Amino acid sequence: MPLGQPILLVGPSPTSNGSCSKGNSVLAAFTGFTRFRVARLAAVTLASGLAATTVLFGAGASAADETPQTQGGATATIGGLKTYGQAVIHEDGGDQQVSAGLFEMSVDGGGTLQTYCVDIHNPTQRDAHYQETPWSGTSLGANKDAGRIRWILQNSYPQVNDLATLAKQAGVSALSEQDAAAGTQVAIWRYSDGAKVDAVDPQAEKLADYLQKSALGSTEPQASLTLDPPSVSGRPGDLLGPVTVHTNARSVTVGAPAGVGAGGVRIIDRTGEVITSAKNGSQLFFDVPEGAADGSAQLTVQASTTVPVGRAFASESRSQTQILAGSSESTVSATAGATWADKGAMAVSARKNCAKSGVDITAANKGEQPFTFELMGTEHTIPAGTTRTVTVPLQEDQSYDFTITGPNGFSHRFTGVLDCKTQGTVTTESTQTLSEPSPATVGGNSTAPDTDLAATGSSAITPMIAGVAIGLVVIGGAVLVILRRREAAAGE
Repeated sequence: MPLGQPILLVGPSPTSNGSCSKGNSVLAAFTGFTRFRVARLAAVTLASGLAATTVLFGAGASAADETPQTQGGATATIGGLKTYGQAVIHEDGGDQQVSAGLFEMSVDGGGTLQTYCVDIHNPTQRDAHYQETPWSGTSLGANKDAGRIRWILQNSYPQVNDLATLAKQAGVSALSEQDAAAGTQVAIWRYSDGAKVDAVDPQAEKLADYLQKSALGSTEPQASLTLDPPSVSGRPGDLLGPVTVHTNARSVTVGAPAGVGAGGVRIIDRTGEVITSAKNGSQLFFDVPEGAADGSAQLTVQASTTVPVGRAFASESRSQTQILAGSSESTVSATAGATWADKGAMAVSARKNCAKSGVDITAANKGEQPFTFELMGTEHTIPAGTTRTVTVPLQEDQSYDFTITGPNGFSHRFTGVLDCKTQGTVTTESTQTLSEPSPATVGGNSTAPDTDLAATGSSAITPMIAGVAIGLVVIGGAVLVILRRREAAAGE
């Protein structure tokens, strides 16, 4: 990509499978770190309705390294609702009945997770891929009640398997697993989305009330596995690091470094010993041979552990955010990168910052001279031996794709989607009243694996139909105006 060319961001398509329609897609351009501009809006009217057309320009230099904004931990694929009951969302436009309860996820590398959702109006994409994510990278980061949600998870089903005791605490005679799951999810929604929602079953509703009223503040749980910082740099012959291991696992396996010019690079501890395993608090270093050509390497660590209750899971597909309720022994991993150059190298990393509605770019200059890099036509100079963080502002649900370039072929590409907010309330057009058939509702209590995953969010097709209807009304009005003008002209 030519330096200085804006990066165009593509908004969510209203026709994407299973996702909520939020209006026409928007192409937005960055012209610098401090401003965000809407570049153009393209829409094509078709005979069958309205369809938005989007184009992505400037995907970035092909030689650039694409760096996902992952923080390590578990990655998993969502299966579906496994234990659930029914709930009713109360909105100004009517009431909507949805399924409420526990989802199940299959962990990459082995393991199973149980989760509740924290984005009531956003459907879950079938087979969506999720990454363990800090609260700061989700809607929980700006939610003052996030700690209460964790308390609910720790003090209800499935963490509390003694349903008789849970029923006694809630003041009911008995609770089934379905009631317990539904009541827990309803209580979570009241804090995660500020939703007016009730469980259909009276026992589940009393549990939801008990949990909501009893919930106390709690802190964010530790990640299952991360490496900090995620990127280091230096010169050949130096020890690059330290990179600190943070994990709740008893030990982690340290893999051999891989990458361009990684031959001869070793992973060692502070004493100089090559290490293949580490534990929480261990410090790792990239030992780069003196005289090595400029290059880069990546370190991967892996472990088997239970993921802490309350960890958030987010998907780049905009599938609704989940929060962990239970975990089997599961595979977790984390990576850290290193770059080295004879004149010193930059270490750059990116992390979503929902509190500031953007992505934090952190650049660390470990060299002896100032390092100047360019991003979207703007130059930024980092003095020697300093680290700076700049927030790139983004709009909610906007995709981003930008590349940082510098001397000696330095290039890092960052891509992702900013998904920091819950979807808000259901509009009148998208609400299904209880007297109408609801395609988003799964009837009865069940543990069937083929549950419609859109059950806990508003139907994806309803807003699109509403948009088409509005578009046709606009088109019809324009046609009437034209015909009337022609009639008036013919009468003169």
